[in-house]
Amino acid sequence: MKREIITTGDGSKTIQLTDWEEQYHSVHGAVQEAYHVFIKHGLDLFQNSPIHILEIGFGTGLNAFITLLEAQKRKLRVNYCGVEGFPVLWEEAKQLDYPLKLDVLDCKPIFELMHTSVWEKEIEIASNFTLIKKSKDFQDINEQEMFNLIYFDAFGARVQPELWTVAIFKKMFNALKSEGYLVTYAAKGSVRRAMQEVGFLVERLPGPPGKREMLRARKP
Repeated sequence: MKREIITTGDGSKTIQLTDWEEQYHSVHGAVQEAYHVFIKHGLDLFQNSPIHILEIGFGTGLNAFITLLEAQKRKLRVNYCGVEGFPVLWEEAKQLDYPLKLDVLDCKPIFELMHTSVWEKEIEIASNFTLIKKSKDFQDINEQEMFNLIYFDAFGARVQPELWTVAIFKKMFNALKSEGYLVTYAAKGSVRRAMQEVGFLVERLPGPPGKREMLRARKP
């Protein structure tokens, strides 16, 4: 599938899948969306270490990278698992210039390590941050009560509706520990109902630039 680098509304870049007319991040602002959805309404809920995070759609590595930056500021220990069915090549990721956009050029080697480290093996990216990348279909996730927080950042239901079903959210529910949270940029009623059907308590929250709402789900 053809991919190209585009610049989003806040000046940060993302990858566009031209055949699908779908992007890895919001065209209204890749960095703004990532901070709003996954940090403000996800990581900010947790004040104590360690935190176990599962990302559905590792993609460009932006969400993992900003999580690491925030964890260092807050002195949190994070164990991060990123699942991706179609890994982004480092040759593509480095063109996104996220360390430059975030004004953390000294962390450029960390961003590179996130992409070039081996898959299926836990790596210590920093003293307070471990990363394991798993290349597999989301349907194959079978972890049980392992995570405190899930970043659900799959491609949208318009192009991959099979990723936004009751079956998938049941896997997410099972993977979370009690009082764990799932956050996503999505706000469709069908997505909310699928979450509720498996037992999540779901709330609508103000969305990032360009979106009126987003969803956050809690496992009781």
